[in-house]
Amino acid sequence: MHIGVALPAALAGFMGALLAWISGPDARLQALLAGIFVAVLFLVVYRRNLLIFLVILSWVFISVQHEWGRRLPSGLSGEDVIIQAQIVNVQAESGSSRLRLSIESCHSPEHLPSCSALRSVRVSAYDDQRYLLGERWQMTLRLRPPSGFSNPNTFNFQQWLWREGVHATGYVRQEPKPERLSEAAPTIRQSAIERLASQPLQEQTRRWLAALTLGDSEQLTQDDWTLLNATGTTHLVVISGLHVGLVASFVLLLARFIARLVTPTHWRLRAWPWWLAGVAAVGYAILAGLAPPAMRAMIMTLLGLWVLSGRHAPGPWQAWWLAFGIVIVVDPLALWRPGLWLSFIAVAWLIVIWQGRPRPQGVKGWCWALLRSQLLIAPLMAAAVLVAFERVAPAAPLINLFAVPWVSSVMVPSALLGWVLSPLPGIGLFMWWCFEQALQVFHYLLVVTVHWAPLLQPPSMMVYPLVGILVLMSLCWAFPTVPGWLRFSVPLLLLSFPWWPANAQLNLGEVRVVIYDVGQGQLIELRSTNYRLLYDTGPRFRSGFMPLQTLWPPGQSFDRVIVSHADTDHAGGVSALLKDHQVTLWSTPRGESLPVASTQCVQGQQWRRDGIHYQILWPPAGDNALSSNDRSCVLQVSAGEQRLLITGDVGKDVERRILAKVITPINVLVAGHHGSNTSSGIQFLQVSRPQHVIFSAGKDNPFNHPVDAVVRRFRQQQSCLWSTAQDGALEFSLMATQPIQVIPMRKLPGARKRC
Repeated sequence: MHIGVALPAALAGFMGALLAWISGPDARLQALLAGIFVAVLFLVVYRRNLLIFLVILSWVFISVQHEWGRRLPSGLSGEDVIIQAQIVNVQAESGSSRLRLSIESCHSPEHLPSCSALRSVRVSAYDDQRYLLGERWQMTLRLRPPSGFSNPNTFNFQQWLWREGVHATGYVRQEPKPERLSEAAPTIRQSAIERLASQPLQEQTRRWLAALTLGDSEQLTQDDWTLLNATGTTHLVVISGLHVGLVASFVLLLARFIARLVTPTHWRLRAWPWWLAGVAAVGYAILAGLAPPAMRAMIMTLLGLWVLSGRHAPGPWQAWWLAFGIVIVVDPLALWRPGLWLSFIAVAWLIVIWQGRPRPQGVKGWCWALLRSQLLIAPLMAAAVLVAFERVAPAAPLINLFAVPWVSSVMVPSALLGWVLSPLPGIGLFMWWCFEQALQVFHYLLVVTVHWAPLLQPPSMMVYPLVGILVLMSLCWAFPTVPGWLRFSVPLLLLSFPWWPANAQLNLGEVRVVIYDVGQGQLIELRSTNYRLLYDTGPRFRSGFMPLQTLWPPGQSFDRVIVSHADTDHAGGVSALLKDHQVTLWSTPRGESLPVASTQCVQGQQWRRDGIHYQILWPPAGDNALSSNDRSCVLQVSAGEQRLLITGDVGKDVERRILAKVITPINVLVAGHHGSNTSSGIQFLQVSRPQHVIFSAGKDNPFNHPVDAVVRRFRQQQSCLWSTAQDGALEFSLMATQPIQVIPMRKLPGARKRC
């Protein structure tokens, strides 16, 4: 590769790797951008042609600083603010709506920081009010700075909010009642969404039509996204180069056919078909809402048309860099979008594969070209997905061999033809019926694929060796000069890769414990060599969202699930477990109403697995006078002389009653009732003397858990305190031979020297 391409490529790769490593906006990112800025500044002194990179980087730096300045001040977290805003996105749910608002004005209480810089928020409205795109409203919102749960190997919601430009999240207050200021101005896209909602189609069909043709991907449910992610087919649903390219290609072929009829002697020289294809690409991207994927696809399609037209056109690599620069200038936060890197890596690899090769001829030639491209690009894209998400769909290369042509030649054309022919009675609806049948075939194929080849999450230490093997395979199969023996050796190396599960690394007599960050609720996983137990299932929020859905890919197996009691913050994820995973044995207290067939959790039960001793200390059999909280299952786990105690939501009276059964001292205590003052009594703490105390509580929760009095009591016992609200998920191992080391998922400044 020419040095003019190699040097910027290396620089961009370095930037991309570092920026992808950053999990969100903080001081480290400022220092990183400043360092890169200085490095590029020195390069410009010696290579003047790199000046454009300095300009682009400066623009990114300024834009990032601008975004930080628009975030909700921490002093307004949990406070009410009055805003006037326009609705830019609506996702209607049962009894609620999720709104994206473009803020026009914001007023905070006089004694608090100003919120005038706020520009975009994402809120939930828990009412039956119908909200429409484009409407202007005055509302009272309760907001907090953008944040998300911090759990191992899960989607980083806080980073997603950052790259989507969301400056605060929260909900709409019903008092004072929201006031509509103006009706929605009619738009083609809004009219299309409303027309689609009125069609006699299945709900699933309407969702997928909205996503595939209008770019309204938020219509898709959590189940839809889980299925797409598990099969590596997400790129087929969001408005991407595939959809915009199909529209542009269809218009180009139609226009050139017309040009051939009108000017048969020199139709190849006509420029207007190319311009018409470009206008179609821009129009479709605008109709789809010009979201970042659609905007990126539009830019790449326009430059692709320019290159293919051959009219004073740049080379493929020049067009690639030009597209990259334009996307960054238009959307500086795109550097944090994995889709940007995946898209440009895919296009760059296609250039490498096809540069210097003749264009395919005929249907047979194009079919072989599509098959060859898909096979050659699959290992590299799998490696990129592994780096970005540490998960990979093992069946993605095979499923995409069918899914790509099926979606591009059947589903998308029938969906778009439905819109084109919708003015004709019955014909447009017939095309959408054809789309519905094609969608059912596609959906069934995805379900079968997930069943036989579920999403793979290799151990963290194996991610980069696996990435290296996949990249090596891509290189060996893409270049013609590689010896045949090496080409076939790399796939054998991949097949012999040690695909052992993470729990196989555990020693006999060791149990690994993870207290997940699930907000105001509790979910704890205990895992040994051949045994997996869950204590509680996390909350279910008013919107219907269950954090448990995001923790593991579908198809997990659990030997036992103990639900401490039926409160929503402890049993909210039961339905998700029933739907997506397999549970051998459920345990619940007597008298708790849960939708599972379970055994009773009763004082005195005990069992051993893999050298670990489990014992139920509470509730007693036959005591029906207890409240739901005081019926909580209390679990004690022992590995040699190390002990973990989980008390659920029991109060101080129950704590005193189980003291005689607690083996002290306690190494790790999950504080009762999330740190409420109803639990963690002085006598209990003095006897148990917990070394580490973990509060499973939500950030900025309305109950102020853990309360100050409880925190002071634990500090008087010189306990080391942790909270999922601040530290994210917390992981540690109980072993007879090693001291306990609690590892927080979210690294906070300042070391806990006392711990």
